[in-house]
Amino acid sequence: MKNWAIVISSGEAETIFNALRLASTALKHNNEVSVFMLGQAVDYEIISNLQFDLKSQVAEFQDRGDFYV
Repeated sequence: MKNWAIVISSGEAETIFNALRLASTALKHNNEVSVFMLGQAVDYEIISNLQFDLKSQVAEFQDRGDFYV
């Protein structure tokens, strides 16, 4: 088991989405994962769209990982 810290500062929906997918995949492999949103990424709820549903990705991650905005 490894500890992961993922820092997201991009305002691009696709970038945030992929970082959250990486975080969720790491959790599924029994790693401890913390995600930190900084800068433009803190607006993920506004940036979220049909193609890159950030709200659901965050909700899925929060059930098992540490999430800080």
